[in-house]
Order: sequence, then structure tokens, then C-alpha cells
Amino acid sequence: MPLAPADAAFAERLAGTLPADTLRAAAPRYLEEPRRLWSGLSGWVALPRDTAEVSTIVRACAEAGVGLVPYGGGTGLVGGQVAPQEPAPLVLSLERMTAIRALYPEENVLVAEAGAILADVQAAAAEAGRLFPLSLASEGSARIGGLLSTNAGGVNVLRYGNARDLVLGLEAVLPDGQVWHGLKRLRKDNTGYDLRHLLLGAEGTLGVITAASLKLSAPPAETGTALLVVRDPAAALALLSLARGHVGEGISAFELLHRTGFDFLARTLPDLRQPWPVPPDWSVLVDLGLPRGTDPAEALEAIFADALDRGLVTDGVIAQSQAQAQAFWTLREHIPEANRRIGAISSHDISLPLGGIAPFIDRATQALAALGRWRINCFGHLGDGNLHFNIFPADGETRAEHDGSRAAISRCLHDLVHEMDGSVSAEHGIGRLKVDDLERYGDPVRLGAMRAIKAALDPRGICNPGAVLRG
Repeated sequence: MPLAPADAAFAERLAGTLPADTLRAAAPRYLEEPRRLWSGLSGWVALPRDTAEVSTIVRACAEAGVGLVPYGGGTGLVGGQVAPQEPAPLVLSLERMTAIRALYPEENVLVAEAGAILADVQAAAAEAGRLFPLSLASEGSARIGGLLSTNAGGVNVLRYGNARDLVLGLEAVLPDGQVWHGLKRLRKDNTGYDLRHLLLGAEGTLGVITAASLKLSAPPAETGTALLVVRDPAAALALLSLARGHVGEGISAFELLHRTGFDFLARTLPDLRQPWPVPPDWSVLVDLGLPRGTDPAEALEAIFADALDRGLVTDGVIAQSQAQAQAFWTLREHIPEANRRIGAISSHDISLPLGGIAPFIDRATQALAALGRWRINCFGHLGDGNLHFNIFPADGETRAEHDGSRAAISRCLHDLVHEMDGSVSAEHGIGRLKVDDLERYGDPVRLGAMRAIKAALDPRGICNPGAVLRG
């Protein structure tokens, strides 16, 4: 059955069931996404204050057959938060539901509502002497519900896992308006199908996450950071293995960086001080978190000396203070902003088996050379196999000159990723941008199961219609 629009008549009926000021005309920010690939359609945005109001809104949409698009911080990069096609849906923003409901430091658990901003959750954990390790560039505006719905990654996946690995329980409103009260704090609960993991990463297509029990950790007692120059990506992977031999699971982050990223930073953000007058072709940014009584600087020096003897590294800078360590990370975190200012033709969030990363970079570079002249900024989370492989016009050319090449570039790279047993979506999700890719590269049996689950839980297809699975 076709969906109905969230028109003025529907808005009037819905407003009558909710407190004043819950329903508003949708401001432009609710209809935009960071890359401006789409503009959403909607006349109305609902801003509930609690789970009961979310339930009322979802039930009304289900009864009327009106689509709804959950909205968190609006930072998603695959169009999951905007619906560009008719009929116009209702936007459901969780921005008023920001409470830290409970904190159990002795259990390493924090319960937060879906609208809580990641940086605020990190701060609440820190005040209790604990660490919530999910960390990414948009943490000052990204909200917990959206991060869990997209199974966000970030820089600490190597040690702590993706977002889904940091969740013990969920509260969510299902597509018929029922509330699932699953906010348990249990590490073990083998009582049938795990609805938690079904909703995590579902991008709002199976319901609306309203709160979560989040897993905390003890912060490392001693930390250290270094930028090390490596011969090539293969040497970087060998360095990761060597570093693990020295400090075991004490590596919190291990980021691969290419010279192009530093060149873009120098051009677009010249006030950011760089550690080298001439950037190296390849380098890695390493974070260590070690037990009390150990010296991270000594550990990094030992790793560097060992790697130097093996020909894996040629130079490096070990941060001598927390301020210098933060300066290194500021460079890393601003690479996406520099990319945006330069203007990518095509951006790719991909993952590969660790042993396939260096061969992929070589093969992809050669394959793209057959399509034209480009600048490639390849960087990412080497420890978990996630690369951001972004293609830019040659110096002196503009992105607009190559609009016609975007599809061929993406097809070339994604075919290669698929051939090498990787994934065309590592940490940003499918959204609307990669629906075709999911259909092209996804296992048919898995896709059939996904469609059956969607049909069972959301038979009218109201939850984020058009995202992940074609409507």
C-alpha cells in the first residue's frame, strides 16, 4: 500500500495528541545533509520530549501510513537522515531527549537517551572516572541514537570495537508504536533472538532507538602518541603487528595517513601546524593506552627502534606532552574538512581484510589511472581495515569538470573491493547513497532475510522509507 504524505491535515490530527510545541514546521536544517547530495521533503518535524511521545508519534504514522525519518545530529554521510522523494514523510528529531538517565561507575555502565550528544556522554563518563571510547570527528554534534543506528566506528575500533560492541541494552519504539523496554545492564542474556543487534545498524528502518545502556571502560592510566613515517602501507601493517608484539592490546588507535591529506591541510587550513616541513608519502598516527607504572614514551621509542632496524620506519615524532598529542590528532580530525574544501569527485568508505589493504591501494591506483588524472587521498583506520579512499580532480581542475566520471570511479573501486572480499560500506552505513551498491554486491540470501525482517516488523514500510532497502 502506498504511503500517505505528512500533510497539514495529518499534522493537525497528530498535534492534537501531543503537548504544545511538539510539532513544528520543518526548518531547512532538517532537510539537508552534509554533502548536499539530496534535499529532504517534509513540511513537519516532531520533537518529542520522552519515549511515550515517540510512541504516540510512531503509532499515528503507522495508523495513517505516513513515513517517518528519524533525525539525530544530521551528521550522516550517506543520506539516511533525509528523504528526497514523495510522499513527504514526518521528520522525527530526538534532540530534546538528551538525559543521562543513570550512571553505574562500578558496573561500567551509563544509560543515555538517544538525543544525547556523544561529547556529553564522554564528559559524563569522564566525570565518573570512566571512559566511553566511541570517538569520531563529529562527536560535538552527533547524537547517540544516530550513532547506534548506523553502527558508527571512529578511531578507537581497534581496541574497543564499533558502536554495537559498546551497547548492553536498548529502549526502542517499534514501527507499530509499541515500546521495547530492553535497557538491561547484562553482559550475558541468552534468551532468544537479540533485538538489540537487529536495531543497531538498521538506520532507523526497523524502529526508533530512544535510549541505550552503554558500556564504559576504565581509562588507560598512561597514554602516548606518535607520528611515524613508514615506507608504504605494507610496512604500516607490519608495524602494527610489531607494535602489538611490544604492547599487546595497548594500542588504542592506529591511523594510516597519506601525503595528500597533509597537502590539503596546508592549502586549506594553513594555521594548523604540521610536524614536517615536507610531508612523507605515508605515515601512521599511533595512540597507546597502558597500565599504571608503564612509560608509553619508552614503549614508543622501543617500537620505533625495532621498526627502524627492520626497515619499516624512517622517521618519527613522539609527542612530548598532551598538547602535542592533541595537535597530532587535530591534524587527523581535520582531514575530512580539508577534503570538503578541496572538493572530492567521489568519496569511498570501504573496508578490507588487513592483508588486502596494501594490494588494494596499489591495484586501485592503477585502475583509476586508466580512467584519468586524479589526486587520491587515502587515509583511515588501518587497525580495523577501514579506508577512506577519496578521489579529487587533478591540480588546477575542478570537481564540476568531472561530474560525469563519478559513477565510473565508484564502480571501478567498489568492484575491486567486492573482488577482494571487502565491504563498500565500512562505518557510514547504507542510507540512500548505497542502496544500489547493497543490491549489486550483497549476498542474495542475506538480502532476502533482511527484506523478510523489514516486512515482519514494518509491514507498512513507514520507518525511514527508501533507506537501506529500496522502498
